[in-house]
Amino acid sequence: MAKYLVIVESPAKAKTIGKYLGSHYTVEASMGHVRDLPKSQLGVDVEKDFEPKYISIRGKGELLNKLRREAKKADKVYLATDPDREGEAISWHLANILKLDGNDKIRIEFNEITKDAVKNSLKAARPLKLDLIDAQQARRILDRLVGYEISPILWRNVKWGLSAGRVQSAALKLICDREEEIKNFKPEEYWTIDADLLKDKTKVTARLTLIGGKKARIEDETTALAIKADLDAGKFHVSKVVKSEKKRNPLPPFTTSTLQQDASKKLNFQTRRTMSVAQQLYEGVDIKKMGSIGLITYMRTDSVRVSPEAQAEALKYIKEEFGDRYCPAQPRIYKGKKNIQDAHEAIRPSNVHLDPESIKDSLKPEQYKLYKLIWQRFLASQMESAVFDTITAIFENGKYTLRATGSKMKFDGFMKLYEYKDDKEENTSIPELNEGETLKNGGVRADQHFTQPPARFTEASFVKTLEELGIGRPSTYAPTISTLLARDYIEREKKNLLPTDLGKIVNQIMKEYFKNIVNVEFTANMEERLDSIEEGSEPWRKVVRDYYEPLKKDIEFAEQDVEKVTIEDEISEELCPNCGKNLVVKRGRYGKFLACPDYPECKHTQPIVEKLDVKCPKCSEGDVVAKKSRKGNKFFGCSRYPECDYVSWYEPTTEICQKCGSMMHKRYSKAKGTYLACSNDACKATRVIEKTEDDAE
Repeated sequence: MAKYLVIVESPAKAKTIGKYLGSHYTVEASMGHVRDLPKSQLGVDVEKDFEPKYISIRGKGELLNKLRREAKKADKVYLATDPDREGEAISWHLANILKLDGNDKIRIEFNEITKDAVKNSLKAARPLKLDLIDAQQARRILDRLVGYEISPILWRNVKWGLSAGRVQSAALKLICDREEEIKNFKPEEYWTIDADLLKDKTKVTARLTLIGGKKARIEDETTALAIKADLDAGKFHVSKVVKSEKKRNPLPPFTTSTLQQDASKKLNFQTRRTMSVAQQLYEGVDIKKMGSIGLITYMRTDSVRVSPEAQAEALKYIKEEFGDRYCPAQPRIYKGKKNIQDAHEAIRPSNVHLDPESIKDSLKPEQYKLYKLIWQRFLASQMESAVFDTITAIFENGKYTLRATGSKMKFDGFMKLYEYKDDKEENTSIPELNEGETLKNGGVRADQHFTQPPARFTEASFVKTLEELGIGRPSTYAPTISTLLARDYIEREKKNLLPTDLGKIVNQIMKEYFKNIVNVEFTANMEERLDSIEEGSEPWRKVVRDYYEPLKKDIEFAEQDVEKVTIEDEISEELCPNCGKNLVVKRGRYGKFLACPDYPECKHTQPIVEKLDVKCPKCSEGDVVAKKSRKGNKFFGCSRYPECDYVSWYEPTTEICQKCGSMMHKRYSKAKGTYLACSNDACKATRVIEKTEDDAE
């Protein structure tokens, strides 16, 4: 019998695929890339039309020898790397190393790792697609040219170890520009007028919308109080009541971008964590009594398309589990955005019958949470719309027009499965009103407001912006954010991303000397040209040449003109216990810390301690301080450690539990927002203290 070798990228994927293939198949993992441009040099011969120099990745010699031995024993070798440009390029490199003919039918791909998908891919084996390989090759060479030719300018003039990047630098500019907008924002005053109107014992809150038929614009207190006085003196008549039924349609299934956004909002996952867990779910997880199973389809996609087979399976499941009423009359077809590659389906469960609860015991907590999110979003996308009864009441009081709206869910539809909150459609009731009747005045309020600056980016909103502007592709969003954080160009403040001083300096240099690289439209256009290479409509060398020729001129000018920038360390009030000098603020892998300015002569370092105005609940002598674990997680402990070993993951407060007298901790949940909870596990006392905008999401 013939022997076959199948090469995938990871051991997890190899394990999952191996169980679907018979004993005649050997499945091995390449452990990702096997060849790349050398780290020690540019690796691109610009004089020879950008000819790349690829070398085997250091440390993979033994693995490659094993793959060569297995390939020689096999009658046929199949390359089953990920179904995208990068996966195609890895297969191409493997073919070169193993001396396989790329024109033979050696490439197989599947969007989901299921038995049928894997076996069908063997029947549909094909030659390597050179256009996909060229598109990835162009991206890699462009990124190398930008990184290796601009980064040394930053090393010499700013700080060693910095980097510039084709996508990274444009992304950094977005964050810096947003910070500049916030800094320069000038708030404008405005007022709103609300009236509490009473019908019997029921209150209706109506807002002033028109004055004399024109949109109400109230810019100062004098005007607001004058309007309030007019309304108090007049009568509120119901002039119009409009009742209607409104449908809320489900959202499409996840793309890479929307998965990252929702995982950030609902699960508080960072983009890198989302993609790491999604990769595990795609490649395969050991399920009790079932073995290793790929639970979701490929997670790098910008398509919302769903295969007819998967849609039919979903509709059947919905009908069985929820009833005919929850199945739409026609299957839902979602249209994707313009300029998407649409090579893969949307992200969905490989088998909808594997509901999250049934396999929860086999999943890690983070795998369960993400799988549940994907499973619910996909099924909800195929369900009937939610229906709301809405009512709008218009009130007249002299020349003033006020409006009140209310809605009540009539049929939950897809919302039975997938939470989708909208402030505009909260369940608010309005009593039965008749046109012409007059309601009692329960009080008129004039409230002062100020316009707010644009919000800082969260990871969710940043990914959404990158997608909308066409900067990068699904596979680049998470690495771009990770690189900006690793280079200390940006930092997290709670959920927000903001530039560091270093990031602002680098951005300023890039804006001044490399305008094209940080130009959003230019970067987006380059992504489109990479797509055109994949489509076979443009040669990759021409695209690289068109990009590099003006870049080279910018580099030559910058090398002569950029002036050295000195970055001063922030000096703290803390003194070094060894030499008595003021410690300075440094940044490391897990954030800021204090260090002696005389390094390397004096190597003293210490964490930055955030002192809370709370006494230690265990010893009553020390203060509670905030610290960071080795993994960068925040926790709270006593300042007298190690004499006192008090520690807590939750922030202590000065409030005392009214039930048992214990200290109250500050905690957070999606349902309650930020709230206080008793530190005594036996006492369940809680009290909500605030609900933030992020909580509402």
